[in-house]
Amino acid sequence: MIRKAVIPAAGLGTRFLPATKAQPKEMLPIIDIPTIQYVVQECVESGIEDILIITGKGKRSIEDHFDRN
Repeated sequence: MIRKAVIPAAGLGTRFLPATKAQPKEMLPIIDIPTIQYVVQECVESGIEDILIITGKGKRSIEDHFDRN
């Protein structure tokens, strides 16, 4: 059984300009929920226990969204 997932979330998202000027492409909402949240929820519902999201600079909003504190 697969227990770990790696989600690549780096890159500038230039193909989504101008929408990605203000926020990373992974945080663009679909029905008021960031797209990356759907990916993480699917992982959890599939039984994946460890999820690693690879981000680049300027992706602080992703880290803040999933901050456990």
